[in-house]
Amino acid sequence: MTKPWLNLSIVVGLVFMLAPPVLADFQAGLDAYNRGDYDTALKEWRPLAEQGLAVAQYNLGVVYYEGQGVPQDYQEAIRWFRRAAEQGDAKGQSNLGVMYHQGQGVSQDYQEAVRWYRLAGEQGDAVAQYNLGLMYDQGKGVPQDYQQAVRWYRLAGEQGYAKAQHNLGLMYDEGKGVPQDYQEAVKWYRLAAEQGQASAQGNLGNRYANGQGVPQDYQEAVKWYRLAAEQGQASAQTNLGSMYYQGEGVPQDYQEAGKWFRLAADQGNAVGQYNLGVMYDKGRGVPQDYQEAVRWYRLAAEQGDTEAQYNLGLMYGNGHGVPQDYQEAVRWFRLAAEQGYASAQYNLGVMYDEGQGVPQDDQEAARWFRLAATQGSAKAQFNLGGMYYEGKGFPKDYVLAHLWVRRAAEQGFPKAVTFRETLEGVMIPEDLSEAQRLEAKGFRLR
Repeated sequence: MTKPWLNLSIVVGLVFMLAPPVLADFQAGLDAYNRGDYDTALKEWRPLAEQGLAVAQYNLGVVYYEGQGVPQDYQEAIRWFRRAAEQGDAKGQSNLGVMYHQGQGVSQDYQEAVRWYRLAGEQGDAVAQYNLGLMYDQGKGVPQDYQQAVRWYRLAGEQGYAKAQHNLGLMYDEGKGVPQDYQEAVKWYRLAAEQGQASAQGNLGNRYANGQGVPQDYQEAVKWYRLAAEQGQASAQTNLGSMYYQGEGVPQDYQEAGKWFRLAADQGNAVGQYNLGVMYDKGRGVPQDYQEAVRWYRLAAEQGDTEAQYNLGLMYGNGHGVPQDYQEAVRWFRLAAEQGYASAQYNLGVMYDEGQGVPQDDQEAARWFRLAATQGSAKAQFNLGGMYYEGKGFPKDYVLAHLWVRRAAEQGFPKAVTFRETLEGVMIPEDLSEAQRLEAKGFRLR
């Protein structure tokens, strides 16, 4: 959704408007270009461009941008795009906007990019309309304005421009600039996907997998994921791998899952790396190999993937694939915990509770147990209840102990059921009544 796009097709239309001698020279250049004879194309087009023919100026810009028959030269490309643009040539204006947008051959200047995109977009150039939509979407050169982004994406999308159709689908998907509408998102994704746009194919697969805007259909999800995955889209490769791993829409096949996870992982996709780590960790589709699991977990963890950080912490805590190292375990648990990952918060609480890899600290243990408990971790709720019961980390409080232990028991945590009975046996009637009253009232634990 972030990359501007160039018009890099040589102009072949509108030449019927040229005078016969000019048309002959232009056509001779076009014929030479199409057979890969760039030197002849340049010889035919350059005099026409020097005489002010905008289409020839634009074509020269393309040739210099691509380095066809000449050394690639962005400054020379921008010179010819500018000459065409200043005559009102929409493609030249659009490409000049991209050069300013990306800082190619000129200092990067988003406002100048917007100016040229707008001139071309107002003439109906779909690529410029898409690029102008990007600028409003990202707030580059203009104040961020999702409604304006939607407007320009729609103009380009209605002309059949697949990238704009995809982005318009995203706006409906995420409710940016328009009310969230999965059916409308699906409509635009499908239009782009049917043109082979990989991101749209992947997102259409997501909507079928989740049943958003369409009836849930794993086989359709697999179909669209595969089309995108075969084009090399890493997130679709990961999702297709997940379908094989879960056996959704296809027979369960760990080896096929591993194949797709690896393709995504080799592109640096963190989810693919994490999933491949799981395959090696569990020995599914590949021989169990803790060292390989650690390698892939680490690659994903270093990109900030919370599950990979947590699993890497487990590997260090258990000494699987690496020497046991509680300090390293704590480091990775902390990174995941600080991103709100409940299991890591619980484990970090355990490390502080037991003084493994960190000095023993009841207050820190209680803090991390509380963060996990408020997210619904039954183990953390049970431990937090125990800390209130024993007065570790904060003053002893049987009422709060009962409330937390009850929450864990309601989730079926076996130790919590037994401990609640023990707790109720030592509570005075007033405290037990208060705990029951707060529970009945829906008291919110924090």
